[in-house]
Amino acid sequence: MRKITLYTTLLLGLLAVSSCSDFLVEEPQTQLTEEEVFGDEDNIRLLVSGLYTQWRNTKQDRGGFMFTLGTDEAKQGGQQVHENNVQAALDKYDGALNSTNSSLAEQWNKRWPVITAAAKAVKYASSNELKAQAAFIRATLNFELAMLWGPIPIVDQDNMQEARQPIADVFEFIIKDLELAVEHLPTTQTDKKIPTKGAAQALLGKVYMYAPEESGFRNYAKAVEYFDMAIPQYTLLNNYGDLFTTTLNQNSSESIYAFQFVNMWPDNNMAQHHAGSRAVADLDGNTYFGGYDLALPTEYYYKNKADGGIWEDGDARKAASIRYDFTLPDGRQPQITWTGQADELEPHTRKFEDIRTQGLQNFWYSGGLIYYLRLADILLCKAECMNELGQTADAVNLVNTTVRKRAFAGLPAEDYSWPTGMSQSDFRANIMDERMRELGFEGWRRMDLIRTGKLVEYVKERNKWAKASGTIASYHMRYPIPDSEIKQNEFINPEDQNEGYR
Repeated sequence: MRKITLYTTLLLGLLAVSSCSDFLVEEPQTQLTEEEVFGDEDNIRLLVSGLYTQWRNTKQDRGGFMFTLGTDEAKQGGQQVHENNVQAALDKYDGALNSTNSSLAEQWNKRWPVITAAAKAVKYASSNELKAQAAFIRATLNFELAMLWGPIPIVDQDNMQEARQPIADVFEFIIKDLELAVEHLPTTQTDKKIPTKGAAQALLGKVYMYAPEESGFRNYAKAVEYFDMAIPQYTLLNNYGDLFTTTLNQNSSESIYAFQFVNMWPDNNMAQHHAGSRAVADLDGNTYFGGYDLALPTEYYYKNKADGGIWEDGDARKAASIRYDFTLPDGRQPQITWTGQADELEPHTRKFEDIRTQGLQNFWYSGGLIYYLRLADILLCKAECMNELGQTADAVNLVNTTVRKRAFAGLPAEDYSWPTGMSQSDFRANIMDERMRELGFEGWRRMDLIRTGKLVEYVKERNKWAKASGTIASYHMRYPIPDSEIKQNEFINPEDQNEGYR
């Protein structure tokens, strides 16, 4: 976040992106008050339209994977680690993971202009639905920042608080935004980039579930209450792989909210560019599983249970989630011929592969949807909350009859069902693996590790680079506040830095 004095400039830039037409009045004026600019509902609509583009762009290009790195699910490819020491620190948790880390600072800085512009819309929009849309976007970004950085400023036009605020106040603010969204968003939207009431309900449930215990807002019963509002509005697809097939309509009955991308610039997501194999890319730039190895699955994510990983025999999600075969369409087998990072031909994620680029466009033009909320996630979240409420047998039944039933379609129930006599502690361990199988590379793993307190334990054993470095510590549960923020924001001082980074 920049100092408040810079917000107007950032906001005007955001509005300029949202439309080719001038958002100001036709009469030339050298100075307009904020009330005059935002007193026009058309300007507010332009502002909110721009918010969606800017929010979506936080998931575009390399930034879409930055928070996935350094988990037990994803790591950087070897060449990436050797080329970029600053970025490598996100996996290594070494001394370069500090307040001057530009990879993290970029992600911090991308979010605050969107939050600030959303605050303008919440204050000045006369339409409750537009207020609700802006509040939803502000809540998503505040939730993400608070989970990853801890206490953050609260950007509210009526009560601006530029210093880091207590985590309880931050989550109270997030919840109020989502309550507004639940109240005023409609149940359906023709324009899929706009959230629905169900999306707000699902996210509010996740906020009550994920909120740090010290905030006082973690409440599993309330989470279940909101999940139960959202769940009946959606249905699981029969085939898990259809979720990631770009030639099908990905805005399906299972999608609660997804970032809308297409395989044309500037609306391509570039995800395959960062998730594919560099060795394949060197052979054929138009091979849709080529790429540049930013984010690769850990061995724990791609191996079978018998080999120390997560995959069970018969789970259809395995083949839909991980690419094990790099045979090119013409039958060629790629070979490592350059400096030699063997992980280039180890398994890669395939969720972002876009077959529409095959032989026509570089993989940089991948453009499938990027899911933010989908039904399977919410069902697993509900089951986890039920387990925490002492309803373990019912939680097991929910997982067995929904997410796992689809994953093992065609197999007898006894072959894939968890035992109803599973203990609460065993359920906690099993649900974390189940979430990785179902939601790998979809952006929730770091938050899952943080909220369960498992980040250090799991990452130091399952992430290749973190294990080799041996420096991950408890303070890495939060990222460092960027040094640029401390220097530019007079309300955040060096002593306000997160513990371990001072």
